[in-house]
Amino acid sequence: MLTGLESNIKEDRTDLDLLFGCLLDWGLPLSMPYRSEKIGNCTVHTYAPGDAALNVPDALIACFDSNVPENVIKEIAKRKPRRAVFRDSSFASSPEKINVFEIFKLYAPDTDVKVI
Repeated sequence: MLTGLESNIKEDRTDLDLLFGCLLDWGLPLSMPYRSEKIGNCTVHTYAPGDAALNVPDALIACFDSNVPENVIKEIAKRKPRRAVFRDSSFASSPEKINVFEIFKLYAPDTDVKVI
């Protein structure tokens, strides 16, 4: 019954629409560098990339794919970004969504994690 519910995000929204919406919500400037890459089969967006050599974390890492596997979440968490954001549909169940927060507590406790 719950699978028939409407998504909280309009169907025509792209990953970049969601990313820039998050940037505005967090009050980040829209003029910083951005890149996207594949981790596993997932597209991961990094906004305001940091510098590991200088111990400067990425400002934000986002993945809006469906069914994001745990290894991708761990890879993002190991990068210790300031903020991480995922789409609610990135997880098949509530326990999987809760697990994301636990993974970040373990690898990147200072990261602000958000699920939209």
